[in-house]
Amino acid sequence: MKVDGKHYRSIWFNDAEKKVEIIDQRWLPHEFRVVALDNRDDFAAAIRDMWVRGAPLIGATAAYGVAVEMRDDPSDEGLDNIWEFLHATRPTAINLRWALNVMRDLLKPLPPEKRAEAAYKRAAEICDEDVECNRMIGVNGLEIIKQIAAKKKPGEVVNILTHCNAGWLATVDWGTATSPMYHAMEAGIPVHIWVDETRPRNQGAHLTAWEMVHHGVPHHLIVDNAGGHLMQHGKVDMVIVGTDRTTAHGDVCNKIGTYLKALAAKDNGVPFYVALPSPTIDWTVFDGVKEIPIEERDDDEVTKVQGKLEDGTVTRVQISPDGTPGGNPAFDVTPSRLVTGLITERGVCEASKEGLAGLFPEKAS
Repeated sequence: MKVDGKHYRSIWFNDAEKKVEIIDQRWLPHEFRVVALDNRDDFAAAIRDMWVRGAPLIGATAAYGVAVEMRDDPSDEGLDNIWEFLHATRPTAINLRWALNVMRDLLKPLPPEKRAEAAYKRAAEICDEDVECNRMIGVNGLEIIKQIAAKKKPGEVVNILTHCNAGWLATVDWGTATSPMYHAMEAGIPVHIWVDETRPRNQGAHLTAWEMVHHGVPHHLIVDNAGGHLMQHGKVDMVIVGTDRTTAHGDVCNKIGTYLKALAAKDNGVPFYVALPSPTIDWTVFDGVKEIPIEERDDDEVTKVQGKLEDGTVTRVQISPDGTPGGNPAFDVTPSRLVTGLITERGVCEASKEGLAGLFPEKAS
């Protein structure tokens, strides 16, 4: 996707500087900053402290983190240590473990002197594969939007609600939930996006809205609790969200508040779709509510908020009384019964064991 006319991915290898660079998302939407990650501590901080976020991008970042560590310490001990070190940064997003396993399985049989080159090559491939996955999610999701548009009057917009940021900033490019939206625009289908603010970190307000502005997508920013009201009054045609982990039976773990949107959608007959690349599926987990670990983040994400003052200064301010603690579960689980369908790079399926097995028989056996 483009920023002020220039194409960017969310992570890339700078050949001239021989460094991995990222868009530091902590400063969006008010400042666009690119930073280099040069050692294991940089990569851990980037993942843990949400310089990067979104399951696919976390996985890609972890892959490059392994590559940089192999540059510095390609020993067996170094490989095992970086796996453990990065795996501890975020417990919920399955792509983190997936990418670390891919890298370890590739590198373990190689002699240490060949590991760095192979690791950088595989990390770049993981990024390219993610881009293609997300492009195909858009192609497949576009068909759903076309079907909705066909039932409307000519020129009437398709209203889509999304939660958190499952855009290109959460992946390497295209995004998951946003990819069908971008493809719809390219196909000439008028769309309008309801963007949830997504408390407490405001990824919708800070990131999704920023993407919409820069790509020219018509949208409105709404508070998290407005979605049900809009659905009751026929102002939402479909919901598309992303996911950080999907079980083998179709339960979906995503940013806190997703479950409430799914309940409202079910009550109002609004289709609720989840867009996901296949590495986000955890084939070892079957009951999302009972089995997926939910990350509990620092309470100051709830008691404080970041914004821009009238003089242009970007700062954080406290919004709660002194002495009030904040509870901060970062994710919730939407049971498969509330999900209309899963949009993957291989097609759209029902959110069930059978649906996923139909698209990915080699994984479900």
